[in-house]
Amino acid sequence: MSKTRFNTLYIVVALIPFLMLVFPIFEIANRATPIVFGLPFSFFWVILWIVITFVALVILYRFDPDQDEEEDV
Repeated sequence: MSKTRFNTLYIVVALIPFLMLVFPIFEIANRATPIVFGLPFSFFWVILWIVITFVALVILYRFDPDQDEEEDV
């Protein structure tokens, strides 16, 4: 994967969870019911997107083109 394509993908992966947690889109999840895993849905929504972001960034780390260059040095 080229460095430019990787950087674009990284920005998109980082931007999507951010957009899901800010005002207009967060209104979808901004309610106290239903209760999911003992949490109000809005808390669950935030924790869900934190976990999704973490998993996506770990996957991107595996495809990082600079990772191979650091191992060669």
